[in-house]
Amino acid sequence: MEVAVANEKTVPLLPCPDIDEIEAFYAMLGFTRTYYQTRPNPCVALRRADIDLQFFGIPGFDPADSYGSCLVIVPDTGELYRAFAAGMRAAHGKILVAGIPRMTRPRLRKNADNLSGFTVIDPGGNWIRVFAAAGEPAADTTAAEPARSRLGKALDNAVVMGDSRGSAEQGVRILDTALGRDLATSTPVDLVNALAYRAELAARTDDPGGAMEFLTRAGAVALTDAERVVLADTLTGLGDLAAALPTSPEPGSTVDVEPGR
Repeated sequence: MEVAVANEKTVPLLPCPDIDEIEAFYAMLGFTRTYYQTRPNPCVALRRADIDLQFFGIPGFDPADSYGSCLVIVPDTGELYRAFAAGMRAAHGKILVAGIPRMTRPRLRKNADNLSGFTVIDPGGNWIRVFAAAGEPAADTTAAEPARSRLGKALDNAVVMGDSRGSAEQGVRILDTALGRDLATSTPVDLVNALAYRAELAARTDDPGGAMEFLTRAGAVALTDAERVVLADTLTGLGDLAAALPTSPEPGSTVDVEPGR
């Protein structure tokens, strides 16, 4: 009879071009070094609380070609995201939202039992996919949301393509179709969420002008106090995205990313 052994642990081993660059990036997120060697093969081990990651260096490795990925299951994705975001703001003055490295914002994933998830894409091109533990309350569902509109359901599909599968262009196509078709029937909450995500996708696809346009449109949506509670994380994300954009409004103009009343 086979006897199960308790307390097993699995640590992912992921590729990167430079272990020192990787260590600096994860130090920004609150990780500390637990092991380091340069010979015979470069390797670094990093830990944050119960999250352990190890990386091996490959000279000439292209992060854009990486298939490295792992899952991190946590009780509260919002809490970990806020900690990572604080580290990025301290180091860069903004959240890294485009290119490599970058970080997505927590959203419910219809392809993952509707659990909240976000992703860190590190300098090695590895996708560290953070999900809420099954049965745990998701950080972004603390307030009761209104019934989903057709636009909200299209947003769910766009998030699967843009965040889970990494196809920002397909996410753009889904949202652009839905925003043109379902604008009149959308709820304010779904509209702001859709416009916020469309702005993020514009930033990822090297379209800062488009990102600013969708931020401005999100800022023009009238919201009740109850809707602001539901959208609290999204509204914070709008400000983070505005700060991360490489372009600024024209002199004398302003962009209000706080949706109106």
